[in-house]
Amino acid sequence: MGKRNERRSRIEVAFERLRTSIAAALGAAENEHDRVLAECAQQEFALRIAQSGVAAAEHEPAEIADPDDPVFQAAMREALRDRAEIYAEWTTQGPEQLTRLAEAAAPGPAGLPWPEWLGQIGSQDAAAPPPGLWRIGTATVPDSPEPQPFPAAIPLVDESHLRVITDDTPDSAETLVQNLLLRLLSYFQPGLVRIHVWDVAQLAGTLPGLYPLTRAGLLTAHDPTRLDEMLEGLSDHIRRIHTSSLVGGHTSLRSLAEENGHRSEPWRVAVLFGNGEPLREEQQQQLQRIARNGLACGIQLIVVDLSLTVNCAIESIRLLGGDRARTSMTGPEAVVQLDESPSRNEVTKACTAIAEAFLARRARVRTFDDLVPDRLWTHRSTSGLQAPVGFAEGEPVWITLGDGSPHTLIGGPSGSGKTNFLYGMLGGLAARYSPDELELYLLDFKEGVSFAQFTPGRRDPSWLPHAQLVGVNVNTDREFGLALLRFLADEMRRRAEIAKQHEVTKLEELRAEDPSGRWPRIVAVIDEFQYLFAERDPVTAQATTLLEDVARRGRSQGIHLVLASQDVSGIEAFWGKPAIFEQFILRIALPKARRVLAEQNPAALELPRWHAVINHESGVKHGNEIARIPDATAKNTFDALQSRLWDQRDKSLPPPRLFDGSNLPNLSTLDDYTRLRAPVVVPKVLLGQIIDVNGTAAAVRLVRSPGRNIAVIGSVLADATSVLGTAALSLARQYEPGTIKFTIASLLDDADDDARGVFEALGNDEHDVELVGLDGIEAALASATEAIDQRSGADLPHCLVLYAADAAHTTLERKDPTTMVSGLDHLRKILKQGPELRVHVIGWWRSVQRVKNTLGMGPVDDIGAWVAFDVHGQELATFAAGQMVTWSPRARRGLFFDRAVHSRPEVILPFDLGDQAKPVPSVPLQRAADGLSDIREEAGD
Repeated sequence: MGKRNERRSRIEVAFERLRTSIAAALGAAENEHDRVLAECAQQEFALRIAQSGVAAAEHEPAEIADPDDPVFQAAMREALRDRAEIYAEWTTQGPEQLTRLAEAAAPGPAGLPWPEWLGQIGSQDAAAPPPGLWRIGTATVPDSPEPQPFPAAIPLVDESHLRVITDDTPDSAETLVQNLLLRLLSYFQPGLVRIHVWDVAQLAGTLPGLYPLTRAGLLTAHDPTRLDEMLEGLSDHIRRIHTSSLVGGHTSLRSLAEENGHRSEPWRVAVLFGNGEPLREEQQQQLQRIARNGLACGIQLIVVDLSLTVNCAIESIRLLGGDRARTSMTGPEAVVQLDESPSRNEVTKACTAIAEAFLARRARVRTFDDLVPDRLWTHRSTSGLQAPVGFAEGEPVWITLGDGSPHTLIGGPSGSGKTNFLYGMLGGLAARYSPDELELYLLDFKEGVSFAQFTPGRRDPSWLPHAQLVGVNVNTDREFGLALLRFLADEMRRRAEIAKQHEVTKLEELRAEDPSGRWPRIVAVIDEFQYLFAERDPVTAQATTLLEDVARRGRSQGIHLVLASQDVSGIEAFWGKPAIFEQFILRIALPKARRVLAEQNPAALELPRWHAVINHESGVKHGNEIARIPDATAKNTFDALQSRLWDQRDKSLPPPRLFDGSNLPNLSTLDDYTRLRAPVVVPKVLLGQIIDVNGTAAAVRLVRSPGRNIAVIGSVLADATSVLGTAALSLARQYEPGTIKFTIASLLDDADDDARGVFEALGNDEHDVELVGLDGIEAALASATEAIDQRSGADLPHCLVLYAADAAHTTLERKDPTTMVSGLDHLRKILKQGPELRVHVIGWWRSVQRVKNTLGMGPVDDIGAWVAFDVHGQELATFAAGQMVTWSPRARRGLFFDRAVHSRPEVILPFDLGDQAKPVPSVPLQRAADGLSDIREEAGD
């Protein structure tokens, strides 16, 4: 019994110890759990305090947690203690250290306050690395116990792009950007920094103080609507740097300059002012690519209120108003007080001084006026043409066009100054030779209006008296270049025939034999001529043959070609035909031009801006003359000369013909239209304008023979109705009222206004005209068919103008239950038998198949002439006598074929009818308008 009790006692003691141990362990675990929770809570509070900022948490603790929470209070005390320690160290050492670092990284104008450097002319060349930092103002940390100022600076050229966010403070942004650009311009030698400015909201006025730089080529202000051109230019520059300079393992222009001891390319700073709205997707992608690759190629981006998120070095500045900002360099705690802006007058003076210094550093500068002789039109072109185009060491450099150097090839990449060179060359020639001595034919294939200045304009009525033809915006109208070459070939043959009659061979001899004749030398300028040979098609084939002929034989007849291009090597049509370019003895190579000079002559690759290599030896190196080309496009240069020449012209001289591919010709001003008179024996219908030198109208003669009907094919309403209106109006001008009958069929609602306009125009001229719709077309066709069955050739001519003839196909398929004859049967009979009895159809069908459906099993010969718009060439073979038709639809261009005249189709432009065929409001609509006017008058509106 005693042993049992003793054992029980030991068990109870053991269990007690176990309970005590478990209780202690649970208590310790609970305490540790509470401690961990408190520590986690304090760390969470510390994180929130850090995210919102100690100062904000101190001022607004309730935004983070309960201010009475002891854990939050502990975290706040810890944050305040850490800040105090950091600020204590910062106050004693930070500003001074940053000042020393900024002074070392930003020497001279890169780091000095503006009064100390503004107006300086930069002396630093590009051999040494540029400053690492560029000052923008003075920074402080407002929440520090004793705020100490220190210089605020950012990296720029070769280091980082810059993004500026305005928050509705655009003036501060302009001031900031202007100060940075002035520092760059004042640090480096003039010319080492080139600035490009684009502002989405302003055509001019952005950074106005810097505009004196434009005359020296140091600043380019880009059109707000042409951002694509600016971005493409920068992209082209990057591509050129990679393919020309960054070879041999170099990754950037900076490393190349460090090795060579000089920099071959200036820095280009592109400043883009946005409005907070995103760019178009393709523009944004292009900007991102430039940002990614630009720094290595010397391109620095400064974007204001534009998105720039790309994996490359970018610093940012957010403007806060009051000339204050925060930057990514100084962090969110520091506030930067931007440097004061110089006055507009001080900026202008500084930029003027920099521009003048840049010009002075170059070769002796001569202006466009130095290309112009004191007396105009005193030279004779009997033996050739001569004119200065530039200057070398102040002396003129001349070009000669004659038997020895008959043709000129000009090469240079985009932006190298081809247009300026052409202006200078043409100005020098036009000033020396009168219009009786020199005629100019000018064609510009790129999308621009460089030569439009030579024609009368709304602002300037003057035009270049020597210009006979000016073509602009013809990049999609290669046929016009072909037409010019065809005209030159015809003129060459004409002169050769007359020279043969005088038993001479050259223009110089012909002028001696025929002194009373007018035999001017012809200079044909084709800018970006490579577009003429861009496709493998008949246009390229014919143009190549004609160019070769004119280049080879034109010299003896005083016809000279001036071809300008960015690069001639890629013109496939000339591969294997070196003889063509062998005729171009005079070679002009602009900066960075390739393959214009001989292969072993790299002179153009090292040319600075505004210079050119003039070579009269087919590009061989020993023929090089380096000329500085004056600015011929600025105000009061070529425009002033043109006004003088225009004032001196023979007042009977007509202005040049302008072909603008972006505009349609106006029917009312067309000579072929205004010359139409009644009566005529065989009328002709005008359809559009042929793309030729003379602007000839495309016409179809309505003789009394089978097939003299006209079809307009295509679904483009504006083009089709223009052709129909032109045809009806031109035909009506050749008949006296009452001597011809018109039936205008409006079979499509969309075409109703156009049909009604033609109807009213013919009615106003008192012609016999009937307007019918879908409900009346069957009766109109039946009446015309009956007249064909009964009439003789002495009856009145009858023209049926069908607007969307295929729209009535279903209606016309119905057969008369009495005669079992359908409206289609009537139409087919009119098409087949009508022309011999002077009944002609001018109809519009919206596709080739719909024309065939109308003709049924009848021959396509019943359609003797047609104009097609948005129809591919292979569909038209049946209507073109079975021949292969090479044609891809183009906007506002049609293909015209008259099987009685043409061997192949030709391209035409529809006419702008202007107000000639606009309908007046219908009676109900006019009455409603009158009623509304009466109501307004009664209401006192």
